[in-house]
Amino acid sequence: MGFDQQAKAADVTGIPCVRTVVDLRSAIARWRAAGETIGLVPTMGALHDGHLALVAASLEKMDRTVVTILVNPLQFGPEEDLSAYPRNEAADGEKLTAAAADLLYAPAIEEMYPPGFATEVRVAGLTEMLCGASRPVHFAGVATVVAKLFLQAQPDAAFFGEKDYQQWLVVRRLARDLDMAVRVERVATMREGDGLALSSRNAYLTPEERAIAPKLFEMLGQMAAAIRKGRAIDDAIAWGKDELRRAGFGKIDYLEVRDQESLVPIEAGEEGARIFAAVHLGKTRLIDNLAVAD
Repeated sequence: MGFDQQAKAADVTGIPCVRTVVDLRSAIARWRAAGETIGLVPTMGALHDGHLALVAASLEKMDRTVVTILVNPLQFGPEEDLSAYPRNEAADGEKLTAAAADLLYAPAIEEMYPPGFATEVRVAGLTEMLCGASRPVHFAGVATVVAKLFLQAQPDAAFFGEKDYQQWLVVRRLARDLDMAVRVERVATMREGDGLALSSRNAYLTPEERAIAPKLFEMLGQMAAAIRKGRAIDDAIAWGKDELRRAGFGKIDYLEVRDQESLVPIEAGEEGARIFAAVHLGKTRLIDNLAVAD
């Protein structure tokens, strides 16, 4: 059976869908033979407009766009929401069809991690802080699955969202260090009208929590403005934490100002500075970031 027939047989959502590395490579080989460039958009599904912005960026720059869906168990800690993570492949497929993506790659866990799988990819330096401090297994899981996806698809470019800024830095370093011939693109954060960064986990918010959630980005903007006006960074951070607690947020994993390339702490000034936050609201963990100079 040729690829077109295989894709049609697996097409249950409107977009051609493959589930094995062999079929993925068969599709990409055809495009490569035609001289076409390949864009890759790795996701865990539960697609929203933020994901679709990544698809749109790939469609604009590349000849072909492959979207991957895999809820990756390696990046979830033992107390995290792997089993509860939202999954709706049919709805995701409809969105990708409307967006005009070329192919969905949705492997089973056993296809990605076959029996006896024993390899882990780690990126030192960028992963021990911020989200890495509170989620110690997370970035090794991200690096491992992304390395596999890059090797499986061998794209010319891959597209990641700015909301997960630390993840973008980690993936960019991974590709550079391992000499992977893939350009790791960053796409601006998509937000609701009230400023809340789009995230699949926003579905966990109760109506009352949803009303509070936009205050995270509002606080980041106020912090950035204060730092630009000369307020000491330590004072701005202390003020920001007080504002979050006053607004109704719970545990604050971190609220820090870091260099946007190295993620080392910044003590003063705004050049190259970015504010990073991870906070809990009810059962939902929200992350966001903002360049001080924005």
